[in-house]
Amino acid sequence: MLWQRVSAKTAGMITITDLSARIAGRLLLDHASVTLPAGTKAGLVGRNGAGKSTLFRIITGDMASESGSVSIPKNARIGQVAQEAPGTEESLITIVMAADKERSALLAEAETATDPNRIAEIQVRLVDIDAHSAEARAASILAGLGFDAAAQLRPASSFSGGWRMRVALAAVLFAQPDLLLLDEPTNYLDLEGTMWLEDYVRRYPHTVIVISHDRDMLNNAVNSIVHLDQQKLTFYRGGYDQFERQKAEADELQMKAKAKSDAARKHIQSYIDRFRYKASKARQAQSRIKALERMGTVSAVVEDHVQQITFPAPEKQPASPIVAISKGGVGYTPGQPILKNISLRIDNDDRIALLGSNGNGKSTFAKLISGRLSIDGGEMKLAPSLSIGFFAQHQLDDLIPNESPVDHVRRLMPDAPEAKVRARVAQMGLATEKMATAAKDLSGGEKARLLMGLAAFHAPNLLILDEPTNHLDIDSRRALIEALNDYDGAVILISHDRHLIEATVDRLWLVNEGTVKPFEGDLEEYRDLIVASGRKKDDKIQASSDEPASKADQRKANADKRASLAPLKKKINEIESLTGKLEKLIQALDKELADPALYEKAPAKAASKAKERGEAAAKLSAAEEEWLMLSSEYEEAMAG
Repeated sequence: MLWQRVSAKTAGMITITDLSARIAGRLLLDHASVTLPAGTKAGLVGRNGAGKSTLFRIITGDMASESGSVSIPKNARIGQVAQEAPGTEESLITIVMAADKERSALLAEAETATDPNRIAEIQVRLVDIDAHSAEARAASILAGLGFDAAAQLRPASSFSGGWRMRVALAAVLFAQPDLLLLDEPTNYLDLEGTMWLEDYVRRYPHTVIVISHDRDMLNNAVNSIVHLDQQKLTFYRGGYDQFERQKAEADELQMKAKAKSDAARKHIQSYIDRFRYKASKARQAQSRIKALERMGTVSAVVEDHVQQITFPAPEKQPASPIVAISKGGVGYTPGQPILKNISLRIDNDDRIALLGSNGNGKSTFAKLISGRLSIDGGEMKLAPSLSIGFFAQHQLDDLIPNESPVDHVRRLMPDAPEAKVRARVAQMGLATEKMATAAKDLSGGEKARLLMGLAAFHAPNLLILDEPTNHLDIDSRRALIEALNDYDGAVILISHDRHLIEATVDRLWLVNEGTVKPFEGDLEEYRDLIVASGRKKDDKIQASSDEPASKADQRKANADKRASLAPLKKKINEIESLTGKLEKLIQALDKELADPALYEKAPAKAASKAKERGEAAAKLSAAEEEWLMLSSEYEEAMAG
């Protein structure tokens, strides 16, 4: 049976109701509920190990829940990146196009169909699903993820595992499911691919749920946040920055409410304890007992502690420049440099980010600076006694599986007492209970913290970090930002996390066209350059299969589109204004309702306020649903 394509509107809402789930006896979801309107672009956030990937497995049906349900429209197609990357002899373009099961099945049936009516149905359906432009669309997605025209025709087996995962991502994007689930999609991407994907998700015409610790993706590509915390799911409208503000305000309000509630309960309990056995006060005491029961309790805000990361400061900084390269080259085969004509200097206080697509030579350049590769032509001078620390993701495999973090650090300070060894492990950001855990049982984030700590162990003057954030959650990334900003040495950073780059570096170097040179702009300008370049590629690829329109016709079409969408945009703005007013009203009501005295002095007023709060919440929920639906419709219309 073929999957049936449905539009975002037809696909309807996704409703999770009273969902509970356990892994190895540990409760991850406890009667959690949330509703996502059709067309929602939602970022699913929460601490590592909170249960985000488990929720995905329940949605796809790969895992059964303990209780509760997930309601998804009957014919909606769900898509997620395959866990195993393709490694066949088929070309990349063939693999990606085959991901559209309906198109493939229709084309196969068209080869053998004999009934004229069925042949007509097949051809009409192929037109409906835009089958004629399939190759151009597949090529556009592959190009956005870093595969040029020649690479697209190569067999998947000729690429490494990381590049194959990009092919798997391209395949699910090409299939364009009604519900797209993306679990840390940027882990195998460079900064350029991340920027392209961010733009693609933002314009995606159907519902998306993305697990990501990339703050910029969560700010720019999605229009809502679903927070998994304390086994519950909470929906927030807007990007990650808005979520953080809203949650901080809610936490502050809850803490104040709890303090007032606890004080009121203590006061009432004191009265009860004093007078419950006195005949003259028995009636009042019983009244207070009932009031205490009605009050209930306000739960405390549970704050997860994030271990800090500390990089030891160099004892002595050499004079600048600490590295100077003149017309240098570097490669893996003598006489065949990958990068050449490099003329740059690194000073002792430099904070440098390397930009450029994967495969252009960023890691090769980092290996040259760190001494892992020798210069091939030209000259490179290092400051006397320069110490360099180097971290790269592939080093995760270098940890000794059965040895603990304490064991790894003890090798570097064999004569030190146990307390000092553990203190150094603590500086790496590993909790006490993890210090004696075997490396093979540490999470990816814990392994990354350990490796960064080992790289910086001897207080280097220059710290080189190659993709340090792949396994770090948002709070751990914040800890890394603080550690880098407190570190006194120079830093060279390779990362696809734009927020990390913007928060820690002050110079950008572009690795491109076989050399390394300063980029004379900021990261936002670089992003615009990448996105514009990607769209130009899309236009060029599409032009090979479509009849190009004249510039005048295109301008007129764009003007007509903006005019036709003006009422829709106005409606979206009106709803945004309404939701802002409702949120302020609910906050004000919550503040009033958090006062225990209200229930004693004016119970009728408290009931009225509670009712008003419920009505406002219902209106806000309806307004948010309408806003998400109309925003999706507007974005889809603008993208089309």
